[in-house]
Amino acid sequence: MKLAIMQPYLFPYIGYFQLIAAAERFVVLDDVNHIKRGWVNRNRILVRGEPHLFTLPLRDASQNRHINTIELAPSAREWQTAFMRTLELNYRKAPEFPTVFELCRNIVMNETLSLADYLRHGLQQVCAYLKIATAVGESSAVFDNQNLAGQERIIDICRRAHSGHYLNPIGGMEIYNRNAFAAHGIRLNFIQSGDIRYKQFDHNFVPWLSIIDIMMFNPVGEIGRMLNLYTLV
Repeated sequence: MKLAIMQPYLFPYIGYFQLIAAAERFVVLDDVNHIKRGWVNRNRILVRGEPHLFTLPLRDASQNRHINTIELAPSAREWQTAFMRTLELNYRKAPEFPTVFELCRNIVMNETLSLADYLRHGLQQVCAYLKIATAVGESSAVFDNQNLAGQERIIDICRRAHSGHYLNPIGGMEIYNRNAFAAHGIRLNFIQSGDIRYKQFDHNFVPWLSIIDIMMFNPVGEIGRMLNLYTLV
């Protein structure tokens, strides 16, 4: 069984969804420390042809707190309304705007205060839209191994999930050791995304934006093709 594990991100880029789609089971690692200025609560969209960073406001977020203990800030309600307006102003002429705007509204306007629940809901909604059938669950709900860290914890989750094949983004090549996984009978591969390009109005192409951008400009069938544009190394 192919397994992948990642922290929950806000509208992540297509490489994140390639990882989910390539696995048979995906574990959202929500009981690890929040990373400030990371991708947990922010990402980028296209605004006037340039990458624009958006950030979901959080209450008392700290790198000493687990993601599943953090809540949205009171100002998140104003941010939600403003962000939907930003999407409307900048993508209303995109070919898939009507459908994707409603999808984003369903995700963005979620009233939960829990950051982990908010992010999980968003990932599940996008996966359903893209017809990704991978089983998705949270580490905090299934695996009681917070005493472990790093590679040791990942291997333990693989073992508990009875997975013989672990998939990770290419950046993990500097962190994970194939021999350590092999010692437990686990094959380790890294996903290297291909060159994914598409038309963004008449602007010069800006790669690796939020999945929102790809969904606005491409039908689901075309995105399905893009999800397979990767190599395993």
